[in-house]
Amino acid sequence: MMQLSPKTTAICAAFLTVLSVTAVHSQEKSEPKQVQARLKSAQRSQPGPADEALRTLFRTHRFEQAAISPDGKKVAWVETVIAKTGAPTGDTTIFVAETAATANTAPKRIAAGPYDSIHAEGSVAWSPDSKQIAFLSDAEKRGQLELYVTTAAGGTARKLTSVKGFLQSPAWSPDGKTIAILFTENLTKSAGPLVAEEHPTGEIKDSFYEQRLALVDLATNKLRQISPADTYIYEYDWSPDSKNFVVSSALGNGDNNWWIAELSTLDPATGLMKSIYKPKLQIAQPQWSPDGSKIAFIEGLMSDEGLTGGDIHSINASGGEPENLTPNRKTSPSWFTWTKQGKILLAEYAAGDSAIGLLDPATRKSEQLWRGSERINVGGWGPTLSVAADGKSSAVVRSSFASAPELWAGPLGDWQQLTHRNKGLQPNWGEAKSLTWKNDGNEVQGWLIYPKDFDATKKYPLVVDVHGGPSYAALSDWPGTHDYAFPLAAAGYFILQPNPRGSYGQGEAFTRGNVKDFGYGDFRDILAGVDEAIKSVPIDPNRLGLFGWSYGGYMAMWGVTQTNRFKAAVAGAGIMNWQSYYGENQIDQWMIPFFGKSVYDDPEVYAKSAPITFIKKAKTPTLVVVGDSDGECPTPQSFEFWHALKTQGVETQLVVYDHEGHLFASAKHQRDVTQRLLAWFNSHLPASL
Repeated sequence: MMQLSPKTTAICAAFLTVLSVTAVHSQEKSEPKQVQARLKSAQRSQPGPADEALRTLFRTHRFEQAAISPDGKKVAWVETVIAKTGAPTGDTTIFVAETAATANTAPKRIAAGPYDSIHAEGSVAWSPDSKQIAFLSDAEKRGQLELYVTTAAGGTARKLTSVKGFLQSPAWSPDGKTIAILFTENLTKSAGPLVAEEHPTGEIKDSFYEQRLALVDLATNKLRQISPADTYIYEYDWSPDSKNFVVSSALGNGDNNWWIAELSTLDPATGLMKSIYKPKLQIAQPQWSPDGSKIAFIEGLMSDEGLTGGDIHSINASGGEPENLTPNRKTSPSWFTWTKQGKILLAEYAAGDSAIGLLDPATRKSEQLWRGSERINVGGWGPTLSVAADGKSSAVVRSSFASAPELWAGPLGDWQQLTHRNKGLQPNWGEAKSLTWKNDGNEVQGWLIYPKDFDATKKYPLVVDVHGGPSYAALSDWPGTHDYAFPLAAAGYFILQPNPRGSYGQGEAFTRGNVKDFGYGDFRDILAGVDEAIKSVPIDPNRLGLFGWSYGGYMAMWGVTQTNRFKAAVAGAGIMNWQSYYGENQIDQWMIPFFGKSVYDDPEVYAKSAPITFIKKAKTPTLVVVGDSDGECPTPQSFEFWHALKTQGVETQLVVYDHEGHLFASAKHQRDVTQRLLAWFNSHLPASL
């Protein structure tokens, strides 16, 4: 169940113009004409500050990737294209600039087509000698990415592939002769369960596309698939001698089996794969050591591919028992790389902050090099870096609640700002403070975002915004267009973003704290956070709201069956009934690590955490929103919840969005979700009384 912000690969409308084939279903609890009029009035006239905050989110230039050259002298990055209307177009562009703070040269654009043409371009990869850049572009045919290579100085790009299918994650061999790439032949959409799923008809059979590892010979432009046809490759890394690979892979449906992926070596000459480790939990980011003797990776309880967090492990390249290099660490590493000296440089979640550390695998000693209340990122979800071959020069995209994203480069922790794409953008919300509280023996952290123009003499409503995952964490970060609740802070609300047990940032034991316990300890942590917020700032306890998406959507559905403290709720892509969900979703493998067994072997553990079990207690007015093609949290779960509420006379409304998956792609739909959420909370717990 994926967190929705701030994924960098994700890509405006009046009230009733959004849904093209599906409808809005609503049932009012009492006084239907008055209630309906109130809600429509709130929808028609959004507060000015909230409107401006929404415009700010859509005007923000986003950086989808940043990569420093091996020699540390240049950095390439990928950024979103913003239309004149102030909304992202879905296209991306690539730029290259010098990293030296004294450089006065303007960034140069790297493109497959004419310089002034706009396409989807990204996935940059530097050659080992820092002279060339490989990248993907759909310049030749819209929607079909191909592999190109050009010089770092720009100029005409050379097209290397002519394929039908989906390409991603190119990487040069250390000897510079070959580019490896992940290739899913004949796939007509982006890979992964976040995108809109197909609606099969007729006889339903198991059918899927396999993402394979392929090699492109730079001398001949020939592409050769080298991994087995029945195996899905998730991640890979070249061996230092360019003669071997380490991969994470699984047999069967790639969308579903990442949670049981194994670690293997792959011989490119023969295609022979050798499994060297079958993990106990989930693995990510396998990497060879500089001498080729060991392979390191992150293993931990991860709810989604890409939401990486856990402990760093090392294993002999020939196999054996892995060694945990970070046991009992009170943070959650989310990225790492080997240095030439054989040490491990890492980025991690640290109790709501981002941090950088250096780990000695021989002694397990670690030192913290930098920590900040911001998000550092070069692609993906968690804290990440791009580091040059010297292990010291780096590039990073930095953002926080107070600062829009920009690219920085330089020595670790002493970066200099390279871009000013978001110059002039100011937060339309109040300041944010880290809040900590104790519950059940744990210290829990969260972020409290103040309303704009905060006045300590007034009482304010509070909306709790629960992150997805659950293996993830809320960091100080400039909100994205999927941060649907954030404009509330511009409209006179406090927002609490808690990191309850199950979140990253306080070590693996804390992340595993909600195993077989969904809705209990984690929800108690959230309620304790609400109590702490009420003690800390002037919040009206009679104007509390609850919102979340995915796991957060489940928590919204669960929360209204456990307490009547919340006067309104919004459940996005939630889960009502774990037992029916098990057979409806297309990623059921994620559930075993969290629930212990399948629903068929232990239905009770699923039932005790299901909102349907306690649905008779629900009294809270709840807006329910979901995409009609969501494979992670399927639409029937939202229908089931809405149906139960309206049958019991609870005020509710259901909105289903056409051709949207778990992560909404349409800017129009993203705007509409935000506007409906604002209207719902304004009508039930208004910012001003």
